[in-house]
Amino acid sequence: MEFDVLYWHWVVLGVLLMLSEIVLTTFFVLWFGIAAVLMGGVLFVAPGIDLTWQILIWTILSSVLAFVWFKFLKPLSIDKTKAGLSREAIVGEVGQVISVPHDGKRGRLRFPAPILGTDEWLIISQDALAEGDRVRVKDVSGNSLIVEKV
Repeated sequence: MEFDVLYWHWVVLGVLLMLSEIVLTTFFVLWFGIAAVLMGGVLFVAPGIDLTWQILIWTILSSVLAFVWFKFLKPLSIDKTKAGLSREAIVGEVGQVISVPHDGKRGRLRFPAPILGTDEWLIISQDALAEGDRVRVKDVSGNSLIVEKV
């Protein structure tokens, strides 16, 4: 008795491989599953392909999809923000004073672009500041920035 691999065998294999990603969470087996579903589509259109060729096509599709993932798609998903690095992300940044600290009250400064989710911050300074002065962040104190005049 000879066993012929039909298109739906590839589709079922592909779905099982893709479902295995729920447990594995590597995003690597997913590409083998997608390649198997694509191989099922190829076999649906051209049902006479020999099993050796089917496996070869599946291997090539899997390799191409995995290459595309690692080379082009995965780098897009890498978090390039500075979240979690609050002190390191803000020390050294330069902003403009919009409200001067005086009488024990904190002033405010605005950065040209938002840093850590906001562009305005409370400031503390030992220097005499005026509105419009440019200041550089020296340190962080709670939710306020310690600044010096540039």
